Amino acid sequence: MMTQPHHRRSIRLPGYDYAAAGAYFITICTHGRACLFGQIIDGEMQLSDIGKIAKQQWDQIPARFGNVELGPFVVMPNHTHAILIITAAALVRAGFTPALGQPQGLGQPQGLPLPKTVGNIIGANKSLVSNECLTIYKNQKQFMGKLWQRNYYEHIIRDERAYQTIAAYILDNPRRWEADQLFQKS
Repeated sequence: MMTQPHHRRSIRLPGYDYAAAGAYFITICTHGRACLFGQIIDGEMQLSDIGKIAKQQWDQIPARFGNVELGPFVVMPNHTHAILIITAAALVRAGFTPALGQPQGLGQPQGLPLPKTVGNIIGANKSLVSNECLTIYKNQKQFMGKLWQRNYYEHIIRDERAYQTIAAYILDNPRRWEADQLFQKS
């Protein structure tokens, strides 16, 4: 008897365009909620080397995605909180357009680039952090294991009041660490 493959239920809002301009509250957790990013001492986050990499890579997102701005961000021992802002799609530059019916080589533009979704941006960020950490672990001849929990949490920020409330939550998060639902002793 053949079993049916397990399909995960999407936690995204059905029909919503996650490439649309807007502000998004993002939470990304470590695998098993392991405290890999550092520890909180007297209400202040002290970043580990991995935590520093997570922060540096997050700060580079606008350089990689031209239509993205960053709001408040915090690295916690086992997760990050951020506000990611997608602005209007970046303008497409003029370029070569092949004639219809003509074969296109690998190096030729294939029309308009697709706008990047929140998922594309978070996936790229998680990958870049993982790859940089993997290099460090390999150089130390250590096994890294999984760094990230599958997926991420997001909330579409609908107005300025919600933005301000979430921004305050993010910035105050280290002081409230022991009351956080993701709290684990390091």
